[in-house]
Amino acid sequence: MNHNIYLYILVMALTTYLVRMLPLVLTKKEITNVYIRSFLYYVPYACLAAMTVPAIFTATSSIWSGAAGFLVALIAAYREKKLLTVALLACAAVFLVERILNLIPLLSI
Repeated sequence: MNHNIYLYILVMALTTYLVRMLPLVLTKKEITNVYIRSFLYYVPYACLAAMTVPAIFTATSSIWSGAAGFLVALIAAYREKKLLTVALLACAAVFLVERILNLIPLLSI
């Protein structure tokens, strides 16, 4: 049984390596197309958002507290606050909304 775990780790390592290596091997020259470069520039941000945003709304006991934290984080980030400040404000918003929802049981969905 333990041998299977090592095999799984090896296969996943090879898969990860191939996904990262193949674009470097297949493209011989620099990409000069503005649209493709722009697309490739935003791919990491889009992937991070696609993985993070659903977790924001499901990480708390209520979607309302997750939405409040998300909204506060968006506003703070838009106002160019530092990352730690944004995170602390979002956590505080989630905490406050969770406490309010605990006081009003009808609103906790």
